[in-house]
Amino acid sequence: MANSKLQAIWNHPAGPKTIHFWAPTFKWGISIANIVDFSKPPEKLSYPHQIVVACSGVIWSRYSTVITPKNWNLLAVNASMAGTGMYQLARKIQHDYFSETGAAVAEE
Repeated sequence: MANSKLQAIWNHPAGPKTIHFWAPTFKWGISIANIVDFSKPPEKLSYPHQIVVACSGVIWSRYSTVITPKNWNLLAVNASMAGTGMYQLARKIQHDYFSETGAAVAEE
């Protein structure tokens, strides 16, 4: 039973024998790096970088639902990218516009 399930995964059109598996797998590095940056001070975050991460995640999440073969790894990594990018943007916006230290810096 387990052997047949592993064989089915191995032979899937988006399985480990194809680029459709490896490209999103390596893309997880971007989401992991963004998660590591959760501990980074908000003033060190970049608006352009986080906008690109969030928008790319949203766009490619949609794309991953309409392509053939269905690639759930691609959907998961892009949804993760969108989520981490939006979270980082929210942190940056809150710091720059809604905190006392950020508001003072924004006024200068």
